[in-house]
Amino acid sequence: MAQNPGSVAPSASVCPVRKLLVANRSEIATRVFRSATELGIKTVAIYSHEDRYALHRFKADEAYQIGEAGEPIRSYLNINAIVEICKKHDVDAVHPVYGFLS
Repeated sequence: MAQNPGSVAPSASVCPVRKLLVANRSEIATRVFRSATELGIKTVAIYSHEDRYALHRFKADEAYQIGEAGEPIRSYLNINAIVEICKKHDVDAVHPVYGFLS
């Protein structure tokens, strides 16, 4: 029996997403947080120093500053720092939304 290339093999186990980091900011991130919350998924925001008072930081269940002051765009592109946050805080998945990491 042929299998769809995108389907999961019967023997593979699929882990549910319990915590989602959104690698974006502002309204875009807030919309993903709302959807994730409706699905029962905990949310994690990242924010640059310049975005420390941005709404998306306060709409997530958890929020962590990334990067240094004066690097607002570079902060959201710091893949190593994002991965470290994911490891340190038991994040199951990263949603790139569009723009920065997509």
